[in-house]
Amino acid sequence: MSTDKQRGIHVSQEELLCKNSCGYYGNPVWQGFCSKCWREKARIAGASRQDTRPSNDGTPLTFSKFEEKKSTEKGRRINTMRRLFWGSPSPPKLQESSESHANVLKAYQSLGAGDFTGFLKILKSPSSQRLQSRCTAFLNTMEAYHDLPVQKQSDLVQDFYQSFAEYFNSFPEAQVTEIMEHVEKLIMTRLHKWVFCHDSCDDEQKDLALQRRIRSLNWITPQMLSVPFPDKKIEVTGDPFLPAITAIIEMDAKRAPQDKLACVSKCSQHVFEALSTSNSEPANADDFLSGLVYVVLKANPPRLHSNMQYVIRFGLPHSLMAGESGYYFTNLSCAVAFIEKLDGPALNLSQEEFEGYMLRQRAPSAGKRQQVVSDTQHLLEELQGRQEKLDQGMDSLSVQLQSWVHAVNSQLDEATAQFALVQTEVTAKTESSQVLSSSSHDALLQGDDKDESVLKLMDQHAGPQDTDC
Repeated sequence: MSTDKQRGIHVSQEELLCKNSCGYYGNPVWQGFCSKCWREKARIAGASRQDTRPSNDGTPLTFSKFEEKKSTEKGRRINTMRRLFWGSPSPPKLQESSESHANVLKAYQSLGAGDFTGFLKILKSPSSQRLQSRCTAFLNTMEAYHDLPVQKQSDLVQDFYQSFAEYFNSFPEAQVTEIMEHVEKLIMTRLHKWVFCHDSCDDEQKDLALQRRIRSLNWITPQMLSVPFPDKKIEVTGDPFLPAITAIIEMDAKRAPQDKLACVSKCSQHVFEALSTSNSEPANADDFLSGLVYVVLKANPPRLHSNMQYVIRFGLPHSLMAGESGYYFTNLSCAVAFIEKLDGPALNLSQEEFEGYMLRQRAPSAGKRQQVVSDTQHLLEELQGRQEKLDQGMDSLSVQLQSWVHAVNSQLDEATAQFALVQTEVTAKTESSQVLSSSSHDALLQGDDKDESVLKLMDQHAGPQDTDC
C-alpha cells in the first residue's frame, strides 16, 4: 500500500487477492490469505503441532496414563457435542426416501431470491422436518457451549454451513448460495448475543484502541488523503460523503453477517457516487480507497473491529472471497489497516509535521483548507441573502393579504348596507301595496252597500204601484 500526491492511496489488484494465488480476495486479518486458504493453513499448523509433541519414550507411566485420561475426556466431550447435535455419537445416515428428498428439493427450488419469510415457511413444513431439526439441534448445542473459545465456535458454524449446503449439492451454485444466505441469517440472528464480541477474545480492547486512534486523526483533511471534493462550479448543499458515513455507522445495529456486509456495500456505493459528483474524471480504485479511509475517519463507527471480526468468523465464505461484497469488505479491511499504521509519509508530511498535528501543536495550514472555509462562508452569505429576500417577500405578502382582507370587508359592508336598503324599500312597497288593496276593498264594500240601499228604495217605490194595478 503506497501513497501519491495526485492519486492518493495506491493498492494494486494483486495486493487485494489471496497470497496463495487461488484467485479469491485476501484479507489483512488472515495475513493476506482468503478464508479458505487461511483455515486450511490453520488446520495444517494444528496437525503439525500435534505431530511434534514429545513421545512417551522414557516418560513416567503416570504421565502416560494422564495423557490417556485426557484423550478419553476429550473424546467424551466430542461425543457429547455430537449427541446433542445429531442425537448419537456419530453422524446419522440418511433415512429419508428419495421421493421425500425430491419433494423437499422441489419446495426449495421454488423459493424466490431474498424471500426469507418464504424460506422459514418451507423450513417449518412437515417435509423439511429433518432440516429444521438439524438447525434446532445445532442452535441448542451452540447455546449450551457458548463458553467455548470464539475460534472454536467459528469452526463449528463454518462446518455446519458446509454440511448443510451438501444437502443441496444437486442445485446450481447460485441457488445454493441464496439458500445458505437464509440459513446464515437464521442461525446468526439467534447466536449473535452469544458470539459477538466474545469474552474469549480481545475484540473490546481493540475496539477502544481503534476508536482512540481514529479520534486522534480527526485533523486529517480530504486534501491530505487526495480525496476529490466538489469544484466551485458544482452546487453542494452538504458533505457529499454523509450518506456513506451514515451507512457504515448502521452496520453495528445489524445482527446477521450478510446484513452487516450489506451496510459495507451500501457505504462503498455512496463513496463512488460522491466521487463521481466531486470529480470530472471517473473514480478509480485509488480514489475509492482514499474516500473510504476518509469516511471511516469521519464516522468512527462503533465497535468497528468487532463487527469486522464477526463477519469474518461467522459469515459465509463466498461472501468474503469473491463478488462485490468481498471486494468492498477487503477494501474496508485495507482502510482500517492503513489507519492503524498511518504516519507522516502516508500523508506527504514530514515526521515532525505529523507529530505536531498529533500533539495538537499544529493545525492544517491555509490553502485548500482556507479555500473550503471561504467557500463555506460564501455559501452562508448566499443563504443569508436568500433568507432576507424570503423575509421581504413574506412581509410584502402579509401586507397584500391585509389589504385584500380590508377590501373584502369593505365590499362586504357595502353589500350589507345595500341589501338592507333594498330590503327596506321592498318592505315599504309591500306595506303600501297592502294599504292600497285594503282601501280599494273598503271602497268596494261601501259601493255594494249603496247599491243595496238604492235597490231597496226602488223596491219600496215600485211596490204600491203594483198593488194599484
